[in-house]
Amino acid sequence: MRNLLNFLMKYDYWLLFILLEAVSFTLLFRFNSYQGSVFFTSANRVVGRVDETVNGITSYFGLKSINRDLVNRNVELELEVKRLNDALKAYEKDTLVQRQLQHEASGMYTVVPARVVNNSVTRSDNFITIDKGRVDSVYAEMGVLSGNSIVGIVYQASAHYALVLPILNSKSSISCKIRRTDYFGVLKWEGGSSRYAWLKDIPRHSEFSLGDTIVTSGHSAVFPEGIPVGTVDDREDSQDGLSYLLKVRLFTDFARLADVSVIRYSGREEQAALEESIHVK
Repeated sequence: MRNLLNFLMKYDYWLLFILLEAVSFTLLFRFNSYQGSVFFTSANRVVGRVDETVNGITSYFGLKSINRDLVNRNVELELEVKRLNDALKAYEKDTLVQRQLQHEASGMYTVVPARVVNNSVTRSDNFITIDKGRVDSVYAEMGVLSGNSIVGIVYQASAHYALVLPILNSKSSISCKIRRTDYFGVLKWEGGSSRYAWLKDIPRHSEFSLGDTIVTSGHSAVFPEGIPVGTVDDREDSQDGLSYLLKVRLFTDFARLADVSVIRYSGREEQAALEESIHVK
C-alpha cells in the first residue's frame, strides 16, 4: 500500500495529465458530430482489419485438416485408377469386351448430389436430413457418400427431402472389409467420438495391420465394393474371444458434413427381391 501511495505521489502530474487528456478526448468525440464520425469510422476500419486478420489466421490453421482429407482422397483415387487399369489390361486384346465393360460400369450406378440441411453427431441415434427426395429420384435404401467416404443409407424420403441413417447411429450396420486382405465384418458405431467406429466379427485367423484401409465389401445392394471407409486405428478382442474388433478411424468428418452424393445401384431391386424370396420360403 505504501509503495502504491509513493508511486501516485511521484507521478501525480503525469497521472493528472493522462486523466485530463482522456476527459478531453471523450468530450471532443461525444459532443462534436464530425470528430465523432471520424473516430468511429476509423475504429470500425481497425476492428474490421483485425477481424479479417484473425479470420485469415483461423482459416490457415484449418487448412491442415482439409489438406489431410484431400491427401487421403487422392491416395484412394490413385489406387482405384491402378485397379481399373489392371482390370482393363486383362481385356486389352478384346476391345469389344473392354467397351462393353466400361458401358456397363458407367450405367450401373447413378449419382444425385445433395446438401445437408440438418445434422447431429452427439446423440446415440443420429440422423441427417438432405435437400433431395422422391422428386429427385431419391428413395429409401440408397447409399449416401461424402467427398471421400461413406456417410450412411437413406432411411425415409419425402417429395423434396430425405432422412439419412448415418454410420453414427446404433441401428446402422454396413458390411465392410480390409482392402489388403479381403477379410470382412460389420461396421458398427458404439457411441462416443464421431471419428471412430468398430469393424466387428473379424476372424481370429485374419491378417491385418494398424493403418490398413477399410472399404465397403460389396456384399449388399446399397454400396458398391471398394468405397473407402477409414483406417484401422486399434484392435480389441470380442467378448467371446472368437473374433477381433477393429477400431476404425473414419474418413468422413461428420461434424463438418455439408455436401453429399446419393447413389443408386441399378440392380438393387432385382437383388433385394431375390434375397427376400429366401426369407418368404
